Amino acid sequence: MDVHEIAGGVSMDDVAQAHLADLQAQGAYDVRYLRYWVDEGHGRVFCLVEAPTAQAAADVHRRAHGLVADRIYQVQEGS
Repeated sequence: MDVHEIAGGVSMDDVAQAHLADLQAQGAYDVRYLRYWVDEGHGRVFCLVEAPTAQAAADVHRRAHGLVADRIYQVQEGS
Protein backbone atom coordinates (compact mmCIF):
# COMPACT_ATOMS: atom_id res chain seq x y z
CA MET A 1 0.00 0.00 0.00
CA ASP A 2 1.47 3.34 -0.90
CA VAL A 3 0.52 6.80 0.30
CA HIS A 4 0.82 10.09 -1.55
CA GLU A 5 0.52 13.46 0.20
CA ILE A 6 -0.28 16.20 -2.33
CA ALA A 7 -0.20 19.75 -0.98
CA GLY A 8 -3.30 21.76 -1.82
CA GLY A 9 -5.52 18.74 -2.41
CA VAL A 10 -6.11 16.49 -5.38
CA SER A 11 -9.05 15.72 -7.65
CA MET A 12 -10.54 12.29 -8.18
CA ASP A 13 -10.31 12.85 -11.95
CA ASP A 14 -6.57 13.54 -11.80
CA VAL A 15 -5.99 10.42 -9.71
CA ALA A 16 -8.07 8.33 -12.13
CA GLN A 17 -5.88 9.51 -15.02
CA ALA A 18 -2.71 8.73 -13.09
CA HIS A 19 -4.06 5.26 -12.25
CA LEU A 20 -4.71 4.58 -15.95
CA ALA A 21 -1.11 5.55 -16.68
CA ASP A 22 0.04 3.13 -13.95
CA LEU A 23 -1.97 0.34 -15.57
CA GLN A 24 -0.27 1.00 -18.89
CA ALA A 25 3.24 0.99 -17.38
CA GLN A 26 2.96 -1.77 -14.78
CA GLY A 27 3.56 -4.79 -17.03
CA ALA A 28 7.20 -3.91 -17.60
CA TYR A 29 7.84 -4.17 -13.82
CA ASP A 30 5.79 -7.28 -12.90
CA VAL A 31 3.53 -4.98 -10.85
CA ARG A 32 -0.26 -4.84 -10.52
CA TYR A 33 -1.94 -1.66 -9.30
CA LEU A 34 -5.26 -2.97 -7.98
CA ARG A 35 -7.26 -0.18 -6.34
CA TYR A 36 -6.92 3.33 -5.03
CA TRP A 37 -8.65 5.61 -2.54
CA VAL A 38 -8.65 9.40 -2.57
CA ASP A 39 -9.08 12.02 0.15
CA GLU A 40 -9.47 15.03 -2.16
CA GLY A 41 -9.54 17.77 0.47
CA HIS A 42 -6.46 16.57 2.33
CA GLY A 43 -4.55 15.59 -0.83
CA ARG A 44 -4.07 11.97 0.18
CA VAL A 45 -4.04 9.07 -2.25
CA PHE A 46 -3.71 5.43 -1.18
CA CYS A 47 -2.80 2.81 -3.79
CA LEU A 48 -3.08 -0.94 -3.30
CA VAL A 49 -0.43 -2.67 -5.36
CA GLU A 50 1.04 -6.14 -5.78
CA ALA A 51 4.73 -5.85 -6.54
CA PRO A 52 7.88 -7.94 -6.17
CA THR A 53 9.55 -5.00 -4.35
CA ALA A 54 8.69 -1.53 -3.11
CA GLN A 55 11.18 -0.19 -5.66
CA ALA A 56 9.27 -1.83 -8.54
CA ALA A 57 6.05 -0.19 -7.36
CA ALA A 58 7.78 3.20 -7.15
CA ASP A 59 9.32 2.72 -10.60
CA VAL A 60 5.88 2.28 -12.16
CA HIS A 61 4.66 5.57 -10.66
CA ARG A 62 7.86 7.32 -11.73
CA ARG A 63 7.56 6.09 -15.31
CA ALA A 64 3.79 6.55 -15.59
CA HIS A 65 3.38 10.07 -14.21
CA GLY A 66 6.23 11.03 -11.89
CA LEU A 67 4.14 11.11 -8.70
CA VAL A 68 6.20 8.81 -6.52
CA ALA A 69 4.62 7.83 -3.19
CA ASP A 70 5.74 9.47 0.03
CA ARG A 71 5.52 6.14 1.85
CA ILE A 72 5.15 2.47 0.89
CA TYR A 73 3.92 -0.11 3.40
CA GLN A 74 4.04 -3.87 3.04
CA VAL A 75 0.63 -5.15 4.13
CA GLN A 76 -1.13 -8.51 4.32
CA GLU A 77 -4.82 -9.12 3.78
CA GLY A 78 -6.70 -10.48 6.75
CA SER A 79 -9.70 -12.77 6.64
